[in-house]
Amino acid sequence: MVRADARLVGSDAERLAHDFLQQKGLAFLARNFRCRLGEIDLIMRDGSCLVIVEVRYRTDNRFARARLSVDIHKRRKIIRTAAMFLARNAQYANNVVRFDIVAIDANRRDGTSIEWIRDAFRPEDANL
Repeated sequence: MVRADARLVGSDAERLAHDFLQQKGLAFLARNFRCRLGEIDLIMRDGSCLVIVEVRYRTDNRFARARLSVDIHKRRKIIRTAAMFLARNAQYANNVVRFDIVAIDANRRDGTSIEWIRDAFRPEDANL
């Protein structure tokens, strides 16, 4: 079970990523799409491209930065969940789909940094 304060931190990180991406010109479509396969944090549109966004937040990056926490298993889960989203939302079926990561690293020494990794991974890279 996820603690309530962890959910609040996750929600705040998603809100920060959402605002950041909107400032960069992306249009918001959905947040926290859930199905039996997993969850997608944000779904945005960049022109005619559907953007599936995984938001990662770290307060302590001594072991690994936020961007490195999206391993092959997480990527597969996101890709499968995106396929379910597309199956349930036929209006996006003909859109090009891109998988992005917004990595937020926060620590006392350096402050907060946001890194947007466009086209961070592709379905063919996940060996589904």
